[in-house]
Amino acid sequence: MAKSGGRIKVMPKKRNLELLMLLFGFGLFAFEISQVQLATIQILRPDGWFIWSVPVAAAIVFHIVLRFRASDADPILLPIGFLLNSLGIAMIYRLDLAKAMADTDRTVGERQVVWTLIAMLIAASVLWLVKSHLSFRKYIYSAMALGVLLLILPLIPFIGVSTSGAFLSVRLGPISFQPGELAKIAFIVFFAGYLTSRREALAVVGRKVLGIRIPPARELGPIVFIWLASLGVLVLQRDLGTSLLYFGLFLVLLYVATGRVFYVLVGLVMFVAGALIASRLMSYVGNRIAAWLDPLNEANYEAIGGSYQLVQSMFGLAHGGIFGTGLGGGLPTIVPLAESDFIISAIGEELGLAGLFALLSLYMVLVARALRIANTHADDFSKLLAVGLGFVIALQCFIVIGGVLRVVPLTGLTTPLLAAGGSSLVANWIIIALLLRLSDTLPKPGTVSE
Repeated sequence: MAKSGGRIKVMPKKRNLELLMLLFGFGLFAFEISQVQLATIQILRPDGWFIWSVPVAAAIVFHIVLRFRASDADPILLPIGFLLNSLGIAMIYRLDLAKAMADTDRTVGERQVVWTLIAMLIAASVLWLVKSHLSFRKYIYSAMALGVLLLILPLIPFIGVSTSGAFLSVRLGPISFQPGELAKIAFIVFFAGYLTSRREALAVVGRKVLGIRIPPARELGPIVFIWLASLGVLVLQRDLGTSLLYFGLFLVLLYVATGRVFYVLVGLVMFVAGALIASRLMSYVGNRIAAWLDPLNEANYEAIGGSYQLVQSMFGLAHGGIFGTGLGGGLPTIVPLAESDFIISAIGEELGLAGLFALLSLYMVLVARALRIANTHADDFSKLLAVGLGFVIALQCFIVIGGVLRVVPLTGLTTPLLAAGGSSLVANWIIIALLLRLSDTLPKPGTVSE
């Protein structure tokens, strides 16, 4: 309890609830690391303390920042973020141990731990420095310019890096990162601000044709622009996942802002048309679709960007069954890129279908809390910002996990908070920090008059 300016501020019980859930997460993380070591190398090694203690220390710092700067923030978001992040670290560390036994030097797990520390400290700094999310409304076009700049950085010679034919990364000295991960946050701010200011024009202006109100052509301009930008990402960067993510995010926010299904239908027709054209003109897209439709076909199996990883992943998931082989008991190393693109396959093999359901439930709760935050705000900008931050996680999970399970074609996105990669970790922890800030700006019942 603290006294300030004639008012008494009582620390809400939700911070203590958050701490209790974090302590549970710390214990579960310790069990995961111990189980991984015992199952793979049959001893408890000292490096397990490093793998465990650094993320735990970062989470404690984050929790302390919340107590001082956002005491009424949602108590569920930080524990869920830590549970997902720690499970990803445990699985990546498990893959490292297995490959080290095969005389392969692997330090991906240690790098993931360091990136977790950096990501959580950056997110805590964002929470400390951003006193109100409403200040972003002053910079919506600056956010758009920043997002465009981040998107085109990988195309700049000498700093852009090509990975498997896709231009996603930028290398500055020893540091490599994917600016597109941060661009999605900038675009969410821009979409929320732009759609708030144009909501009435998009929702009610226009002539009726066959009972459907058609907006003026100038109001359809943003949809066409975002569609062309998404195709530009697909053509220039050869990144199917990011293209789908940006266009889907804009369509959802447009629907939430206007409540009109017309925009969604027009957007879907445009996207399907663009995808069909791309599949005919670009072998990269065509191979992905062919591998998705018939992964066991020998021609698709051998093709560049083909179905080899997908088939190995299918066998791994089948091996796991309902309850899995247990952490350290499977063979996830037979799947290429199991620590990044196919980490869901590795987790599904060792934790089984039940474990995947539990994992998906965590994501579902995380998105549900974001939608709850959106529903409790009165102004349109806050609503759209919270929906955008929550939906970008939901859509990314659907695209990535759906690709591994053959619901949709495979793309180059990573599973939020789970997969190896510093850029993705930083971006997703910033998203959690912004959601925490949004949730803290609601009325504070813990503050009473003296």
